[in-house]
Amino acid sequence: MSGLSKPAEESRSALKACVDHYFASRGWKPLAFQRETWRAIAQGQSGLVHAPTGMGKTQALWLGACMQSLRVHKRSQAASTLNGPTLLWITPMRALASDSLSALREPFVDTLWAKRFEVGMRTGDSTSAERQRQARRWPFALITTPESLHLILSRADATAVLGSVQFVMVDEWHELIGSKRGVMLQLALAWLRQQLEHAPQVWALSASLGDLETAASALIPGKTRLITSSKPKSIQVHCLLPQASSRLAWAGHLGLSMCEPLAQYLDQSKSALVFTNTRSQAELWYQALLEARPQWAGRIALHHASLDLSVRRWVEQALKAGQLSLVVCTSSLDLGVDFSPVEEVIQIGSPKGVARLIQRAGRSGHQPGASAKITLVPTHALEVVEAAAAAKAVEAGELESRAPPQRPMDVLAQFMVTLACGPGFESPQLYDMLKQTASFSDLTHKEFDWALQFVSRGGESLRAYPDHHRVGIGEDAVWRVQRSDLIRRHRMNIGTIMSDAAVQVKILNGGNLGSVEESFISRLRRGDCFIFSGRLLELVRFHEMTAYVRKASRTKAAVPRWNGGKMPLSL
Repeated sequence: MSGLSKPAEESRSALKACVDHYFASRGWKPLAFQRETWRAIAQGQSGLVHAPTGMGKTQALWLGACMQSLRVHKRSQAASTLNGPTLLWITPMRALASDSLSALREPFVDTLWAKRFEVGMRTGDSTSAERQRQARRWPFALITTPESLHLILSRADATAVLGSVQFVMVDEWHELIGSKRGVMLQLALAWLRQQLEHAPQVWALSASLGDLETAASALIPGKTRLITSSKPKSIQVHCLLPQASSRLAWAGHLGLSMCEPLAQYLDQSKSALVFTNTRSQAELWYQALLEARPQWAGRIALHHASLDLSVRRWVEQALKAGQLSLVVCTSSLDLGVDFSPVEEVIQIGSPKGVARLIQRAGRSGHQPGASAKITLVPTHALEVVEAAAAAKAVEAGELESRAPPQRPMDVLAQFMVTLACGPGFESPQLYDMLKQTASFSDLTHKEFDWALQFVSRGGESLRAYPDHHRVGIGEDAVWRVQRSDLIRRHRMNIGTIMSDAAVQVKILNGGNLGSVEESFISRLRRGDCFIFSGRLLELVRFHEMTAYVRKASRTKAAVPRWNGGKMPLSL
């Protein structure tokens, strides 16, 4: 305690009392891994917390960072002069951000600490008013995604905004580590480490990683702390088979022939989540279950990422409040969201991996000491075998190892333009920075020069087109983007998620339902019907990237297809 002033000691004591009261008011006691995490953060360490879903990983990292932030030393004094967030909470998907916001605010509700540890959110769902308010006064903690973090990096004042960051917490790291979005996060953290006088403490949390050392080193260079829970979560895995007189098909992925057996099974359930692997499949299963059990109307809902934000939040709140018995969903409800009323989870088709099966199973029994339950519904005969193999893997505790992609040049080129839109970069320093990341540690000078030529001259193929001469070097040897139109265009396209242009779907003279891809709507004619947001809709007109619809009475209708839905399906 020698590094603390007396006021700081008093503040930490008061905060500890607040934390103790928070746990006691819920009948909890801090678990061993939570206390270990708090000690590690207090010692200035970075690392990975791996514990089953619902065990309190969020509280371990969040409360540890809050207590550590009260320590008085040179770094915090320097940071206090900057108007930026102290903590970045990285979420893998914007649908999870609002729940993370509630989870981080919860310990300090109705206390004097609520203002000190103010939490804000900056994702694709944030309004322009929220962004403008943050520009005037940033919160202590900012919940954001890799894409939104790169948008901040593309600002001219990125160094000032992020100069006060002391902590970076990466939620559900298993969802990012093996993807290019994870590489985007690696690059952003490498930039922070290079720019800040004192590197921020970086922690990742997950419930379903195989090789913990690889997962930690992919995000944090150097020595890291690995913290795990000593209490494994009990997971029950079952497989729902068709009636004796029925047979499963040998191919296909929709599995609608299992609708009636599943409906009969759910008749005995009080609350459940039905996971599908694609948004199209979710729309079809929602309709099929509602047709099989019309009496469920008002107690069943649909949730996926293309639905309007207001619809998604209503479903989440209604499920938490126990107002819904069944929600058909996609990966939009995979992560983080605490739905205590949910008793069990249904998985339609293959979960595409043991880690994902465990993650989805954890949506039930989402509290310390509770067991999770998941029922697999095969869509074809071979998935019965896959279900048996998955159940054995869960029992044995075998998880897939995930490694970061190596040298994705498209991500590197995009990152170069992002920095050039904002504070700019000097090529020698950027190359040295890239070599410190897991994905670009083997990057050669030749590869780096190729990427630089591509963003500055369009490479060999596009050098004749001025719009591809994005980045230029100034007399100060700093590479920047000079044209404001190129900056705007780049910011609108930051990211690595594949998708077509989004078309808003609105009820004629009514509210917004969500969005579908332009490639789907462009194939429809006026009067054609399609299923979306759990409704049968008729296209009235299409104007300025908005499809105006009304309720339809026909039974035959198309189902939207999304490019992202192609990924989970085997070829």
